[in-house]
Amino acid sequence: MFNSGSFHAASSHAESNTSGRTARATQAAIRHGDRQFLWHPYAPRTSPTDNLVVDSTDGVHLTLGSGQRVIDGMSSWWAAAHGHGYPHITAAAHRQIDTMSHVMFGGLTHAPAVELGERLIALCPSMDSVFFSDSGSVAIEVALKMALQAQRGLGRPDKTRFLTWRGGYHGDTQGPMSVCDPDNGMHSLWGSVLRPQVFVDAPPPRGSSSADLRAYMETVRAELVRPDSDIAGVIVEPIVQGAGGMTFHDAELLRHLRELCTETSTVLIFDEIATGFGRTGRILACDHAGVAPDILCLGKALTGGFMSFAATLAAEWIARAIDTPAGGGALMHGPTFMGNPLACAVACAALDLIDSGYWKESVPRIEQELRDGLEDLADHPAVADVRCLGAIGVVEMREPLDMALATRTVVEHGVWLRPFGRLLYTMPPFISTSEHIATITRAMRAVVAAHTPGEGLS
Repeated sequence: MFNSGSFHAASSHAESNTSGRTARATQAAIRHGDRQFLWHPYAPRTSPTDNLVVDSTDGVHLTLGSGQRVIDGMSSWWAAAHGHGYPHITAAAHRQIDTMSHVMFGGLTHAPAVELGERLIALCPSMDSVFFSDSGSVAIEVALKMALQAQRGLGRPDKTRFLTWRGGYHGDTQGPMSVCDPDNGMHSLWGSVLRPQVFVDAPPPRGSSSADLRAYMETVRAELVRPDSDIAGVIVEPIVQGAGGMTFHDAELLRHLRELCTETSTVLIFDEIATGFGRTGRILACDHAGVAPDILCLGKALTGGFMSFAATLAAEWIARAIDTPAGGGALMHGPTFMGNPLACAVACAALDLIDSGYWKESVPRIEQELRDGLEDLADHPAVADVRCLGAIGVVEMREPLDMALATRTVVEHGVWLRPFGRLLYTMPPFISTSEHIATITRAMRAVVAAHTPGEGLS
């Protein structure tokens, strides 16, 4: 039921799900309305660019308004890990809609939330509490609040800041922005109004020597053991730093962090919103290190990309400290759509796919095929680095990409990617076939060629 072959068999007979409204509208009208009314992420409002119209999705494909089908090489910002419209998840959504799509979580509970909570704890047995929210950024907000309230409950109200390493990205709301890279990230505009946090250098790249890793960790230790340290917690993206630079680091760093945070009574927070549920080849990226944090944030692929939903998991001692009078007596957060039954049911169906284990074969294959298709670009004069891990492939250019040129090039090659800065990367769905991955890598190679005078497209 849960293998990619059955998905493709089911999808091959799927008809277009274009809504009646989209079918009646012309592409020009949709684009006009988009430009007139809609604000897109990280984009200017008063001088917008034309956005491609998507009519429908199916498996690994997006069907554009022009009728062209392109491979969603981004898993729609890393969320649709099992592709679009996976029958098992779709069926679960229909069943839950017929029963109960939403009910408030204050004073009430329901079976989908209980089932999902139990299953998430089973993935990380060192945790015993699950807090649901409606987006990854809010999951980080909740994690920061948990750490601060726990420190207050333990009699350390002076612990009010967070340590993180540069090159990180944790979301766009106020708290998460404060722990994103303050200089090279997307939020430098807000430096004067955000809570100043403690930043150490970006972690050494994957493959660094143990001596280099230990030397790096000494800089972290120096911040945490200072007599006047006000650090409540450490927050990092384990193994993969996502939107902050798509860089990889070694599992040994996580083991060192775990030991150091335990030694100094510092809350350790892992942001696995991008890496959770198989993206790096393990269910959780921290599984590469065999360690668990005190607080764990999950999102994106939690629902298989069907809808926005997130969870913040915490160890027992966190909850006990918060529940004391000094800790506030309760976690002071409560999203309106917290514990949404529809999202919980969909997330449980997505976990069925994770439990089936099909990705344990497809993700290593995808990694190898990305290496085969991209690694020799490392010798290209326009390329600074090529790195692949799990279902992630990154080509880092020496100069910033021309976004319009890159987008036009990949679409001409039948692929949708969303590069940024100097980074051309893919995070394809786990159901991608070898042919799909080959198409993606050809499109990426064409972008490199298009940015190299005299080479043209290939």
